[in-house]
Amino acid sequence: MNIHEYQAKAILKAYGAPVAAGVAIFSPEEAEQAARQLGGPLWVVKSQIHAGGRGKGRFKELGPDAKGGVRLAKSVEEVVANAREMLGRTLVTKQTGPAGKQVNRLYIEDGADIARELYLSLLVDRTVGRVAFVVSTEGGMDIEQVAHDTPEKIVTLAIDPCTGVTAADAAKIADALKLEEPARGEMTKLADILYRAFTEKDMSLLEVNPLIVMKDGHLRVLDAKVSFDNNALFRHPDIVALRDKTEEDEKEIEASKYDLAYVALDGNIGCMVNGAGLAMATMDIIKLYGAEPANFLDVGGGASKEKVTAAFKIITADPNVKGILVNIFGGIMRCDTIAEGVVAAVKEVGLKVPLVVRLEGTKVEEGKRILNESGLDVVAANDLDDAAQKIVNAVKGAR
Repeated sequence: MNIHEYQAKAILKAYGAPVAAGVAIFSPEEAEQAARQLGGPLWVVKSQIHAGGRGKGRFKELGPDAKGGVRLAKSVEEVVANAREMLGRTLVTKQTGPAGKQVNRLYIEDGADIARELYLSLLVDRTVGRVAFVVSTEGGMDIEQVAHDTPEKIVTLAIDPCTGVTAADAAKIADALKLEEPARGEMTKLADILYRAFTEKDMSLLEVNPLIVMKDGHLRVLDAKVSFDNNALFRHPDIVALRDKTEEDEKEIEASKYDLAYVALDGNIGCMVNGAGLAMATMDIIKLYGAEPANFLDVGGGASKEKVTAAFKIITADPNVKGILVNIFGGIMRCDTIAEGVVAAVKEVGLKVPLVVRLEGTKVEEGKRILNESGLDVVAANDLDDAAQKIVNAVKGAR
């Protein structure tokens, strides 16, 4: 689960991280109140959407010369003017795709005198099975680009879970970021704060980009991006309360109600698969034969008829879907259960696009019998390669 920048900063501030004063607002009137409350003389007006690259983004409704989604203001009037121009408009960034995201809230924050911009993040390094810091002196830039062009400028430091962040760990981070006092000393405290926040709140990503050294030599968290492990949210009702469903795909929200692993994509072939590895292979082979998957959907190993029915409904609710591939290898998941779910869903919502089904494994003959006797216009496939070719050809032939 993702949250907004201002929410992430509130969490980090509660742990003691150096964060500027700021106010989240939803209207130009609230923007004026926030600006007067903060006092200035410099404010930053930040679009709050679940995507990076906001500063370099562009509003779809404004011209190419318009300012981006993060703006400086030197007066209360300028804060209000920016709020009026930004709220309700669609911000397009590298991470939103061409459709962009509507800006429904802003964060008005005190400005800062920046001397240096640094990059710092925490994530789970699965190669060593530990939480790791990833730091770079190249803050404010796309870390992927830094990794591609100058990988030597990125330093990764895994933390021993038995000790947490030690003074030696903090010193290594400070060395990698080329920090001098007082920022160097502050890093000892900040590294511990961020590590505790990450582990205690079950985060999957905590990214501070940029972490700045101000002209007075002190550190400040200038931006914060936080994602949480969905599997641990039951332990954090306070975090669940921060969820902004307007930032999520409606189909993904519906899928979460049935504990389905669903991610909407940009293609036109809907996929229903059991098992993440098989789902990835299914999407890969669809691309191999010249088409694009419309989703990642893993119904899991123990899905019920009701869950399969819900999954099928979610796929067919996507207007971009021009064909559906059901690819099930029955281990724990029985093929007859999948077949019953597909039949129930089609009878309820109808079938207006080609459907190819490949079943193999537990109760496969029973599953095939259910489909064959259903009266549905289903194309059977013998294996994954056959299934992928059949659905791609069917979709292309239907154009």
